[in-house]
Amino acid sequence: MHKTIQRQTLVPADMTGLRLDQVAARLMQDFSREQIKGWIAVAELICNGQSAKASQRVHEGDCIELATTLTDRTQDVAEDLPLNIVYQDEHVLVIDKPAGWVVHPGAGNRQGTLLNALLHFDPGLAELPRAGIVHRLDKDTSGLLVVARTAKAQSSLIEQLKDRSLHRCYQAFVYGVTPAEGQVDAPVGRHPHDRLRMDVVAGGKPALTRYRQLASFSGCSHLELRLATGRTHQIRVHMTHLGFPLLGDPVYRQRKGPALPLALQQVIGHLGRQALHACELGLIHPGSGEYLSWQSALPQDMQALLLALKTGSWLSFPD
Repeated sequence: MHKTIQRQTLVPADMTGLRLDQVAARLMQDFSREQIKGWIAVAELICNGQSAKASQRVHEGDCIELATTLTDRTQDVAEDLPLNIVYQDEHVLVIDKPAGWVVHPGAGNRQGTLLNALLHFDPGLAELPRAGIVHRLDKDTSGLLVVARTAKAQSSLIEQLKDRSLHRCYQAFVYGVTPAEGQVDAPVGRHPHDRLRMDVVAGGKPALTRYRQLASFSGCSHLELRLATGRTHQIRVHMTHLGFPLLGDPVYRQRKGPALPLALQQVIGHLGRQALHACELGLIHPGSGEYLSWQSALPQDMQALLLALKTGSWLSFPD
C-alpha cells in the first residue's frame, strides 16, 4: 500500500542556523529523523526549490518541501533468504544477486524479493527509502549491486550516481558482430504503445552506454559495457536500438533476428534469460572516502554459453 505525502513549511526565526534535517524533523514530528535524512538524500525533501544536504544550515523564511510516496512497510515481510554478500560494514552492503531474483516487491511479488531478505538481515533498513537500495538490477540480470545502510551513505551513493563516479561494468552476449567499440547516447523512456517496455524516445531521460567487444563468434558478440547513466533496461534498450539485442532477452529481442544455427538457438534457449551480468562495481566509500571495487565472475549459465560459442559444442551444453 502506498500513500502520497506532500508537505510545505517555512523555517521559523528560532530555528535559523540549524541543520536542514534537524529542522525538518522538528517541523514534521510524525516522521523520524532517519526518514527525513533518507528523503533529503533522494531529493524528495528539498529547501527553497532545490536539492540540499542534510547538514545545510537554514534560515528564517526558508521553504522546506516534502513530496514522497510512503510505503507501508508492514506489507514488506522480513524473510530469512540467502544473501551472497561480498562486502559489508556499517555503511554499505555489496550483494552478488543471482538471476531470477526480483529486487523490489511489487504486484504479484510481495515476498521472496531481495528487499525482503535485506529487511531480515538488517531491520534498520526499514527506516530508509527503498530499504537502502540505491540502484536496481532486472530480475533476470545477475551480478553486483550496492545497498546503503545509513541515510548518509545513501545520500553519498546517490550523488555518485548523479555525478557518474559510481562505476558499473557489465558483460553481455548479443546477436550480431558489433564494432570493436562504441557508445550509445540516446534518451530512454517508456515505450509509447507497450507500458512494459522502455525505448529510445524523444523526451526520454538522457542515457549513455559505452561498449567494447571482447570477442565475436557464430554471428554473436561478447561485450563489456559501462554505464554512465542508470535508466531502466538501459543496456537492453540501447543494444536493441543499435541492432544488437541481447541473447535470450524475451522482451527486446527482434522478432526477425539474425539467422543462427538451430543448435545455437537451442543453447540460447537453455539460458532462459537475457545474457547480462553486472561484473564490476566501484565506488567512493561513504565513510572512509576510499575508492573500493569488487568483481563478480560470469555465473555458470553464462560461462557455459561462452564455452559453447567458443567451441561450437552446441550439443554438449549442460542441462
